Amino acid sequence: MNNMFKGAGVALITPFNADLTIDEQGLRKLVRLQIEGGTDFLVVQGTTGENPVLSPEEKAHVLDIVADENNGELPIVFGVGGNNTMAIVNQLKNMNHDAIDGVLSVSPYYNKPTQEGIYQHFKAIAEATELPIILYNVPGRTSSNMAVDTTLRLAREFDNIVAIKEACGDLDQIMQLIQGAPEGFDVISGDDNLTFPMLVSGAQGVISVSCNAFPEVFSTMVKAAMTDDNETARENHYKLFNITNMMFAEGNPAGVKVCLEERGVCATHLRLPLVNVSAGLAAELVKETQAILKS
Repeated sequence: MNNMFKGAGVALITPFNADLTIDEQGLRKLVRLQIEGGTDFLVVQGTTGENPVLSPEEKAHVLDIVADENNGELPIVFGVGGNNTMAIVNQLKNMNHDAIDGVLSVSPYYNKPTQEGIYQHFKAIAEATELPIILYNVPGRTSSNMAVDTTLRLAREFDNIVAIKEACGDLDQIMQLIQGAPEGFDVISGDDNLTFPMLVSGAQGVISVSCNAFPEVFSTMVKAAMTDDNETARENHYKLFNITNMMFAEGNPAGVKVCLEERGVCATHLRLPLVNVSAGLAAELVKETQAILKS
């Protein structure tokens, strides 16, 4: 099985109404913005989608809305991860797969398993579904790093493990993965501001946060880098570099929701324990968003 999830992927936020119910119209606007902005695939219910605070029914509802608005135009990846291996296996065996093309599954958090535990976790997941699987390594959130040997062991042994979203922040580790990756397995950036150097080094895409608000710019950067047009890629990389740092300064997706509100897509509402960014940062994000849209 080869990886079909290449290029500019977006980790979709979940828009909320003032009463914190799901904002269906905002979500539909967001999907249209991605399709029209050049995004290559959609990721539904990753952490950026605030999946820890949505019920299983709400997650399914979000997926239904995205699939309906997308209408088959872009591949859809669904977030199915956690630190209870048996629960994930049961979910994969019992869920309706019709609307999705693959799953994104994060390395177990909080439990801090050994490398063998991480391997056995993903082995069980790979054997529970025929869907393509994108692994997700984000040590800053999980408190454990997937070692290069563990990732490559999984990539070699399971045909449906097709990629890793790598957000370790360590370019040396990332390059080891790219160098050692077997045919059909790709490294995908999980860090927006490292995407350009990762693509130049041989990564095959990204699952991005800032692409929510600026798909036109971000997808242009990705496509340029993947076709060796480094001048165009560099220009667009630095166009978003500062605002991307600002988006994460007080938590994700609080920052990117300010940019989306400025674009008229959705409001900035978040569910606790997340809260809106400070007034000062919001003003900076609005100013920078306006400048990017005018450029």
